Amino acid sequence: MSPLDSLTTGAQVGVILPLLTAVVQRPAWSARAKQIVAAAAALIAGVLTVAVDGGWGQFQHGTHTTLTVLGVLAAAQTSYDLLWKPTKLAPLIEAATSRKGPQQAE
Repeated sequence: MSPLDSLTTGAQVGVILPLLTAVVQRPAWSARAKQIVAAAAALIAGVLTVAVDGGWGQFQHGTHTTLTVLGVLAAAQTSYDLLWKPTKLAPLIEAATSRKGPQQAE
């Protein structure tokens, strides 16, 4: 796998990641908590992408792993800011998957 392939694969995963992260996040969380969850999700998704795309032996190549994780992180943040947030899709998923409390159950 070339470095460009690593970066491209990471970017492809990163574009979809904000929608998956929105399932876990809650509207009431602080912006800082949401940032931490998004960064952790990008790290996990990047590691899983390396493992799936190149196998566990791929981790011996630090450049590929780093580029994939950075690609996921950059694409996730960019796609959220430019696509998913303005279209309100990610916030809508967040709200739809949040449990409603007794006072909100109506």
